[in-house]
Amino acid sequence: MNGSAGRRRRGMRAWLVAVLVALVGAAAVAAAVLRPWTPEFRHGGLTIAAAPGPVPVAPEVRPAPDAAPVPSAAGVAAALGQVTASPDLGGFAGSVTDAESGTVLWNSHADEPRVPSSTAKIMTTAAALLTLPGDQRVHTRVVAGAAPNEIVLVPGGDPTLTAQPGGEGYYPGGASLTDLVEQVRSADVRADTIVVDTSHYSGPTMAPGWDPVDIPDGSIAPIEPVMLDGGRLDPLVEYSPRSTTPALDVGRRMATELGLDPARVRIGDAPKGTKRLADVASAPLRDRLRDMMVHSDNVLAETVGREVALATGRPASFEGAAAAVAAVLTEHGFDLSGTTMHDASGLSVDDRIPARVLDRILATAAGPGGEKQTTTTTPPPLKPPLGAGAGSRSDPADTGDTLTDTLVPLLDYLPVAGGTGSLTSRYVMQNQAGAGWVRAKTGTLSVASTLAGYVLDRDGRVLTFTLMSSDRPPEVSRPALDAVAAALRNCGCT
Repeated sequence: MNGSAGRRRRGMRAWLVAVLVALVGAAAVAAAVLRPWTPEFRHGGLTIAAAPGPVPVAPEVRPAPDAAPVPSAAGVAAALGQVTASPDLGGFAGSVTDAESGTVLWNSHADEPRVPSSTAKIMTTAAALLTLPGDQRVHTRVVAGAAPNEIVLVPGGDPTLTAQPGGEGYYPGGASLTDLVEQVRSADVRADTIVVDTSHYSGPTMAPGWDPVDIPDGSIAPIEPVMLDGGRLDPLVEYSPRSTTPALDVGRRMATELGLDPARVRIGDAPKGTKRLADVASAPLRDRLRDMMVHSDNVLAETVGREVALATGRPASFEGAAAAVAAVLTEHGFDLSGTTMHDASGLSVDDRIPARVLDRILATAAGPGGEKQTTTTTPPPLKPPLGAGAGSRSDPADTGDTLTDTLVPLLDYLPVAGGTGSLTSRYVMQNQAGAGWVRAKTGTLSVASTLAGYVLDRDGRVLTFTLMSSDRPPEVSRPALDAVAAALRNCGCT
């Protein structure tokens, strides 16, 4: 028994020694292969490939194909049947047009006047493109006052002036109040009082159908001929509360910058023929139109509307701007019957536009151009604006342009679904088929939501559309409108 037990103990010791030798040997091999300071250890034995060479990127914008199948009314009706029956649309009206032929393919109550909300800016933009040069700028000037101790701020209708450092305000390319102040300092004027002349605009500063709560809510400011960053109290925030005295605010900030008492700023008139001391200019009209449309900026829309009014010999007021926009579009062959506008932005709940009107403007802008006219009748010539002088836009017929040639920039001002401006957050979680394909002007009021723009259908044909919803809250109606536009994108409409 003892001998057997001894042999078992010796065998066990031999086995343990063998295992220990094997483990030590393996550890030695591992230590030799996987040293902690080697790249192989740190990356688990993987080799690191060399960085790839640079890949050239050549982005391009391709036109809609000329050979795209022609859509049919039956095809569009089939594509829209289910989505346009959604109860989330409430009271619904709409129009869809084949841009190439100008044929209306589908409509529902398209002749009925509806609340347009901000899609009304399509009319304002079209009238501006037809009336004003794209490089037009508005000026803010300072002149000597009637008394030696006064200087006068003379605004020309620029709400994009900024007092931000480096001139980097809310609006890209806006004029700088700092530049204006430096010019006044250089003029070496001894003044202690600033007069702000607001006579460039006339009439009320708030339109019929506007709600005063939209001032603190950040949708609008009283329309006066000069503002800092659109009257925003927080200059870089889109929906910042706005000032109730934007023009006086500019004069007071100017006084502060000049080391004067802001209490010595008042509203008054500039004397005739006095010396100009300083002058700054806004960004070109084309840039202001882009910002107005992409971000649905109501203040910009109202001031641009007044530029159209002045160019056509009308007062720079709400009434004058609305009349001027309507007159310009009518003179160029657009049928505005059923349209009633009290402003240029669409903020008024009393505004009314039939879907047919907006869709026809968009279809004209998206039409074939060249020698092909998208209107069914030859538009009468636009009368020269009273006192227009050099630099005013002539009738497109005088330059060989068609309406399409003149209006086509309108399409480039529209937000991109899921990508830019007021469509940034839409088509992201829902209706993703329209993301990147739908380009449209949005419109949102508590009483109405609208969407008007264009889209390439599945076959590559350009379809314009205007969609108008009422009697539903925006959070319900907007996804339903987006679904209609996305259905047009998915449409094989032949």
